[in-house]
Amino acid sequence: MKAEKTIGICVPLEQAETIRKYLIENNLLRTDLKINKDKTYIYIPIKKIPKKTKHDTFKIIKKRFEKHHIKPRSYKETTSLPKKLRHELPTSYDIIGDIILIKLAKKLQKYKKEIGESLLKSNKNIKTICLTQPVTGELRTRDVEVIAGEKRTHTTHKEYNLKFDLNVEKTYFSPRLATERKRIASLVKPNEIIVDMFTGVAPFSIMIAKYADPKIIYAIDKNEDAIKYAKLNIKRNNLLDKVEVIHADAEKVYNILDEKGVKADRIIMNLPFSAYVFFPYALKIIANVCTIYYYDIIKEGETKERVENLKKIAEEDNITLTNLDIRKIKTYAPREFYIGVDITAKKNTPM
Repeated sequence: MKAEKTIGICVPLEQAETIRKYLIENNLLRTDLKINKDKTYIYIPIKKIPKKTKHDTFKIIKKRFEKHHIKPRSYKETTSLPKKLRHELPTSYDIIGDIILIKLAKKLQKYKKEIGESLLKSNKNIKTICLTQPVTGELRTRDVEVIAGEKRTHTTHKEYNLKFDLNVEKTYFSPRLATERKRIASLVKPNEIIVDMFTGVAPFSIMIAKYADPKIIYAIDKNEDAIKYAKLNIKRNNLLDKVEVIHADAEKVYNILDEKGVKADRIIMNLPFSAYVFFPYALKIIANVCTIYYYDIIKEGETKERVENLKKIAEEDNITLTNLDIRKIKTYAPREFYIGVDITAKKNTPM
C-alpha cells in the first residue's frame, strides 16, 4: 500500500471524534489518507495546521499515512484510450448476474480487450465482460464474445429475491425490465389465467407466480435452450405448481390452449421487433375481456401508426382494443425506443 509522509495531529482516543468533526467542518482533513491509531492516541492527516481554538489539546506531528484505494467512478477513468475516443465509450451497459454485456461502435472494437479490462477493474462483483451484438430472430439470441475475465456465458441473475439461471449467448434476458415485471405482477388478480407467449428463461412468469396469485401461467417459447432454463428457474424458485412450461412456436398457441379449454385473462408479448406479427395469434386465445402487455422496439414517431395497425387487426376478429397505455421503457438506439403498451382487448357481442 502506498504511503505519504505529511503533517497530522495526535489526539487522545477519547477526543478523536470531536476533533475529526472539527477538521471536516473546517476543510482540514486529508480524506485521501488513512487515519491510524494505537492504544492511546489517534493520528489524523491534515491539510494545514489549524488555528488555535478550544480544540487545542492535540499536538502537531509528521508521520507516514497510508493512501486510500480510491475506486474509479467509471471504467472510462481507467482506460488509456486516446482522449478523442473516450467520449464515445458507452455510458451504459447491461449487468446480468456477474456478466457485463456491452455494445461498442466499430471504431472502438480494436480496443475491446482494454475496455473489457477497465470494466473489470471498476466493477468488483463482475467476473466476465462480453462484447455483444443486437438480439435477433424469434429465438432471441445474440452473438457474444468474451473480451475479459472468465471465459463463460452462463450466470445467475438475482432480482426481487428471485434467481434466474441463463446463458447470455443462447437465451434472452433483460435486467432493465425488472421493475416492469414487478409492476405487472402487482396488477394480476387472484385466480387469473396468464399466458407468457415468449417466456425466455421465464422471468415474467416467475415474478407473477411469486408475487401474485394466478390460477396458472402458461410459459411458452420456441427456443429449446430458453425452455431448459425456464424449467430450471421455476423449480429453483419453488413455483412448479403455478407455471406450466411449453416448448412450442407461439403460432401454435391457440391449438395448444384450445385442447386444454383455456382462455387467457392476461397475455404477455415480450418479443421486440416481431410481437406485432404474432398479435393475431394472441387475440385467438383471449377471454371475453383480456389485458395484453405488448412490447416493441420502434422508431420515434411511428408508435401511433403501430397502435392503429393493432386496432385494425383486432377489428378483423370482432375485437375492440381500449385503454391503450403507451410507455417508453428505455432507449434502444438513437431515436429508437423500447415501448410497452397495456391493452384491454374485449370481444364484441354478436348482434
